[in-house]
Amino acid sequence: MLLFSSCNEYQKVLNNDDMNVKYKAAEEYYNNGEYRRANRLLEQLVPSYRGKPQAERLVYFFADSYFQTKNYYLASYQFESFIKSFPKSQKLEEASFLAAKSHYMMSPSYSLDQKETNTAIEKLQIFINNYPNSKFSDECNQLISELQIKIEKKEFEVAKQYYTIYDYNASIEAVDNFIAEFVGSKFREEALYYKFLASYEIAVNSIESKKLERLNELKIMHSNIVRYYPETLFEEDLNKKMEFVEKEINTFAN
Repeated sequence: MLLFSSCNEYQKVLNNDDMNVKYKAAEEYYNNGEYRRANRLLEQLVPSYRGKPQAERLVYFFADSYFQTKNYYLASYQFESFIKSFPKSQKLEEASFLAAKSHYMMSPSYSLDQKETNTAIEKLQIFINNYPNSKFSDECNQLISELQIKIEKKEFEVAKQYYTIYDYNASIEAVDNFIAEFVGSKFREEALYYKFLASYEIAVNSIESKKLERLNELKIMHSNIVRYYPETLFEEDLNKKMEFVEKEINTFAN
């Protein structure tokens, strides 16, 4: 009965022609966290109050109601509209941050096209440049870091996929490009491991005239991995493969 009464009251306000009634109700719904209801009322109110003193407050609430209901595309659009319309607003910094964060929230899974991820990084970086001492700076940096890791993971998975489909030369090239582009990546250790695996498959299946040279290159590659990552997660497999490599090299020596 309470729910029915609440819905009935809301519908009455929604259909009411008195903008003052709608204004008070929208503000009450917004302050109570009932953002979907507030949003529908604000959608009706914003055009009517354009150019009036209440417009700034209403447009900000309207944009934030989209953000709070996870409609990030419209949230970013409305926050950017707010920024253009009210460049001297006290809410400008917060609106700029939420506009940028909306793009972060729209960033898809690493396996999909990362155009929106790159846009989010760009928007967040612009915010940091414009507000270097903002209370949102730390969060911005954290969000950028997360987005960069997502892009790195996508590129790493591409290199890894080449190995999975047995295209070892393409895998090696992709890993080299990945390491060069993403210096210090959290995926570097695993990338070097997959380069070793691809190189190992090429070496042990090489024709005799090229095999020894490639086996010795594997030794160098292995030394580099354990030098940078002495406690590598792939130690057991690397050691097993290097035992076979040493036996093969000894065969050539004998």
